[in-house]
Amino acid sequence: MRKDKKQNVKKAAAQNKFRAKNPMQTLKRILGYWKPYRGQLIGALICMIANVLCNIAGTFMLGSVVVNNYILPLAYANGVYVTSNAEIIARAAEVTMQNFGGIVGVMAAMYVVGAGLHYLYNYILVRVTTKTLQSVRDEMFEKMEKLPVKYFDTHTHGDIMSLYTNDTDTLRELLSNGIPNLISNLLMVVGMFVAMMLVSPLLTLCSVVMLVIMLFIMKFVAGKSGKHFVGQQRQTGAINGFIEEHIDGLKVVKVFCHEDEEKIDFDKFNEDLFHHSDKAHTYANILFPIMGNLSYVSYAATAILGTIMAIGGFGGMTWGGLVSFMQFSRQFSNPLSQIAQQMNGVLMALAGAERIFELIDQQPEQDEGYVTLVNAKEDEDGNIVETEEYTGEWAWKHFHKADGTTTYVKWRGEVEFEDVSFGYVPEKTVLKHVTMEALPGQKIALVGSTGAGKTTITNLINRFYDINEGKIRYDNINITKIKKDDLRHSMAMVLQDTHLFTGTVADNIRFGKPDASMEEMIEAAKKACCHDFISALPDGYDTVIGEGGASISGGEKQRISIARAIIKDSPVIILDEATANVDPENEWMLQNAIRELTKSKTVIMIAHRLKTVRHADKIIVLDGGKIVEEGTHKELLKKQGKYAEFIAMREKSVGWKLGGAMQNR
Repeated sequence: MRKDKKQNVKKAAAQNKFRAKNPMQTLKRILGYWKPYRGQLIGALICMIANVLCNIAGTFMLGSVVVNNYILPLAYANGVYVTSNAEIIARAAEVTMQNFGGIVGVMAAMYVVGAGLHYLYNYILVRVTTKTLQSVRDEMFEKMEKLPVKYFDTHTHGDIMSLYTNDTDTLRELLSNGIPNLISNLLMVVGMFVAMMLVSPLLTLCSVVMLVIMLFIMKFVAGKSGKHFVGQQRQTGAINGFIEEHIDGLKVVKVFCHEDEEKIDFDKFNEDLFHHSDKAHTYANILFPIMGNLSYVSYAATAILGTIMAIGGFGGMTWGGLVSFMQFSRQFSNPLSQIAQQMNGVLMALAGAERIFELIDQQPEQDEGYVTLVNAKEDEDGNIVETEEYTGEWAWKHFHKADGTTTYVKWRGEVEFEDVSFGYVPEKTVLKHVTMEALPGQKIALVGSTGAGKTTITNLINRFYDINEGKIRYDNINITKIKKDDLRHSMAMVLQDTHLFTGTVADNIRFGKPDASMEEMIEAAKKACCHDFISALPDGYDTVIGEGGASISGGEKQRISIARAIIKDSPVIILDEATANVDPENEWMLQNAIRELTKSKTVIMIAHRLKTVRHADKIIVLDGGKIVEEGTHKELLKKQGKYAEFIAMREKSVGWKLGGAMQNR
């Protein structure tokens, strides 16, 4: 089992070389979550545009107004020859500082307004992002609840948790910073380009040549980085799955002194993660200095050419125009560098979003059933009729498509397998032509070695999986016709691997019947032999237990889970080694409680303990997916077949344990 899990983890890790398959389609889908917030987003876009215009206006005023109208005329008036521009020379004698303070005030106001607009659109986007992520998480969880059990059997829990943590976090970064900054920077680039063209088309052409070179380099390096960022995300999910498995099996690792082997396996995962992280961040980190240095080269080339033009007065270039152009050029290249830097995060976020959408797009559990479970009662003629009131009696409401009639079948809990064959994968059949029957009030025990198909039978009764061949009938109705929710509502199940949820003891017991009264809950707890220890807890039934029931023992958790099944009061109870973690005294009491329940219910149990199976009404022995024997305990012992061998092996095992214990004393 552990080997299979590791192989699944490694398969997940092997997928880390895949990058986002459809980044544009994924981006379009992400933006679809913004539709409810169109008004707010339009407001944010307007703020972005206004912010860019404020920056452009402030920069233009610095060069064309302040420098040309005040700085240079003052310099020339003081005998300093700095220009040959006739207009500035003519204005030299008229220069005044009268309006200089007002001009500076207007510039300051432009920048202050721009800063305010920047804060406003960021505030709007943060609120929208938070709401969007809430919607995404809700959709993820809602979809996850509808997925078939098969999905969770084929995907590691660590990989699934990575969707809610790492991938969702990268999506948050994309929505709150990545996309807004890209839009803002693109607007800045467009605005600055238009302003640069208005000042000097020739200098703009020089800047565009450098821009093309920068974009080519950015595409190459960002592509390399993005590939490995995707690998990093996938490998993170794989290593999370491995760690989760290791923690769950830590006791087993220690008992078998397997720490060194586990460390070797972990090192392999960690090495793969290191490889992708190293490559991703190496490419990401070299991109910014490359783009920055190229922008400096572009800036220097533009400054030299612009100075020559301003001195000679070529192309109408003025010193003020040059000052404005150099500011525009700097503000033009900075957004490009930021875009280059942000592309890695965007690609990583798109890969994470794609993984999230893979979960959301998973095919939900299919249900073609139309037979439902309804409240029922008997009329004066003894016929079963549907009623709105709660009667404690239930019936299957069966609509017959052929003739358009509806019949009602009393809910009894009869289960029948007819020539059933099934395999989790096509190439391996687990159950082979299984035919069995469990009547109301019967206690059926499934016995066999590991892998014989016992748990598979219980999975098929609940329709966690659908059979390949044959039929399963429930109260003489094909279970494929019964709605899955109604089918599962009619059953209670207690597993060997007990799971309790964070909350009070009462909450966990009421899981089987949310509207149960305190009296009903106490009665169920008494039958499950857990009332006494619950009463001894600090707050009794209101005691909060930790995640997974960490604050109570394994046997106590099992008894609470049994109480949860008892309170559901279903006609079919499935017990999968339900008493495995219960001490002998309480197991005996539980067996008595279970025997009381079987008077009117069908009990299907998987068990290896002799005490558990010897009182069963029917014992079904499975071997290699086939039923090889069935009968009572006494009948099967007389046959001296597989069951007798099974019992002998169990007794020998117990004797060996006892003998070993006596020798050690």
